[in-house]
Amino acid sequence: MVRDFQNVGAVAHVIQLSVAPVFLLTAVGTMLGVMINRLARIIDRARHYEGKLEAARPEDIAKLHDSLATLRRRADLIGRAIFLCTSTAVMVCTVIALLFLGDYLRYDMSQPVALLFILAMLVLVTGLIHFLREVFVAKASLKIGPNR
Repeated sequence: MVRDFQNVGAVAHVIQLSVAPVFLLTAVGTMLGVMINRLARIIDRARHYEGKLEAARPEDIAKLHDSLATLRRRADLIGRAIFLCTSTAVMVCTVIALLFLGDYLRYDMSQPVALLFILAMLVLVTGLIHFLREVFVAKASLKIGPNR
């Protein structure tokens, strides 16, 4: 009976260790939601411009193509950011699984967990940098006021 309690205690300890990665996973999921919404807006705007392109006057075609090229660049950046942040989420899930697997198998998983967590953080930072670049491109292409 005491042995069962110790096993439950060990599992409870692993659950405590996995709480921080679970919070990180929640944050990454929220960021993914923001990025996916931005991608949807980019796609909607590109479809709008493509629809205008068919009936555009010849002098407006170059401006529409420039806008579409900017949207293509933004979509590429946000697509990479989504890929990188999704990869981070997969790595964090793997970290959590390794914590439990290591406890179950009574194997020291500290080195693989640490390395995978460091890699996940590097991938997350790279994804956030791509996201920030997309925001900068969007801001640079913003046209407000009469000088449209």
